[in-house]
Amino acid sequence: MGEPTWKRYLTDYDEGLGLVYERFVLNDFLLALQEEYGIGTVLEAPLFGMAGVSGINSVALAQAGAEVTLVDDHAERLAAVERIWQELALPAQFVYHAEWGQLPFPDNAFDLAWNWAALWYLSDPAGLLRELVRVSRQVVFVAMPNRVQVGYLLRKHVLEREFVNHVDEGWADIGRVRRVLEDGGVQIVRQGVLDVPPWPDTVMPASEVLRRLGIKSRKLEGQFSGDSWQWSTMAYYTGQQTDLYDRVMRYAWLDRARIPWRVKAIWAHHRYLVGLKGS
Repeated sequence: MGEPTWKRYLTDYDEGLGLVYERFVLNDFLLALQEEYGIGTVLEAPLFGMAGVSGINSVALAQAGAEVTLVDDHAERLAAVERIWQELALPAQFVYHAEWGQLPFPDNAFDLAWNWAALWYLSDPAGLLRELVRVSRQVVFVAMPNRVQVGYLLRKHVLEREFVNHVDEGWADIGRVRRVLEDGGVQIVRQGVLDVPPWPDTVMPASEVLRRLGIKSRKLEGQFSGDSWQWSTMAYYTGQQTDLYDRVMRYAWLDRARIPWRVKAIWAHHRYLVGLKGS
């Protein structure tokens, strides 16, 4: 087996259109939560889950003034993420910890405790969910890949059948996640879908999707890749690509459409839950 994909993105910030879109949609959602609930302190644990550059999911919250704490169980990755945040000139706390069922923080330590799409990689996902509830004083936010959407089914049954051997697919069941959170004392106040672009969620570059489907088209490949295309959230954060948000979010018409989220779920890449503690 080759080097893990996440290692590449510790230095190569060109993530691709799909990942940058996912980040911008997530950023907008997180900033709306911050405004609604007055979030000042944030725990993201673990800091991985999304593909691409590790550890930058909470950057928008830090840029908006929140105090961010990030937890990882891989020392090399954590050190690289700390360097990445230094490149962004943003403060954060970086904590190495490998026991997800027992986080090293007191009760009610953070306004928001959250994670994006990591549960199925963990040895104790239920333990982590209970700990996110314990250490939050107010909001818990969890999202997972939507296993009923078209791209997920394409990936599972055609493009990359082996990926399910490396995750616990049962934790993509958002109902299961909800039950653990509610048993821990959280009231779910919002549920729905996020990340609904007009392309399927295959977790691989468009050129690779075309190759695996046996489609040879330079015109199609050129829509999303090539020397003239570079999709980098880091370049946006550092001010090198100030127009990137506008260029990417022109594809957000499905995310922004005022239609029931259950209709969007056919195509949405992620399901999410927002819970309030002690409500």
